[in-house]
Amino acid sequence: MIRYARAEDHTGIHDVVSAAFGRTDEADLVRRLRAAQDVLFELTALEDEAVVGHILMSRLWADSTGLYAALAPLSVRPDRQRSGLGGALVRASLDSAREFGCHGVLVLGDPAYYGRFGFSAEHARDVSSPFQGLAAFQGLPLEDAAFARPLTVVYADAFEGV
Repeated sequence: MIRYARAEDHTGIHDVVSAAFGRTDEADLVRRLRAAQDVLFELTALEDEAVVGHILMSRLWADSTGLYAALAPLSVRPDRQRSGLGGALVRASLDSAREFGCHGVLVLGDPAYYGRFGFSAEHARDVSSPFQGLAAFQGLPLEDAAFARPLTVVYADAFEGV
């Protein structure tokens, strides 16, 4: 079951994110984004009421009138990885981002993985950000013209040093 995260999920989310990455850096990012109120939304995947997966979208500040989101992080408990759960979380988060009115989503991640969902470096080519030019920096337009012209985005302060 995938649903929006609740406050009572935070400990389980911290544990899953830490286990998925083998360190606490990404779990600390989640905590900082929450503390700064920069989270657009979080989704959790539950099995037997336990958190087994998590995805977070944060708001990007863009030099346009539209809303853009950063997907980070995506985490699945190690024993549930490669089961399709991560893909289900990505698809559900993209549906939610559309419902929230996002024009596009940016991610810094594996091109082979995120490419399956339509993300590409080509979409992010004209996006000015700290990650510009990296092969892992990819965009996905949720509306036709989301990345049709040059765009400057600013990530939440929680991403500094990431």
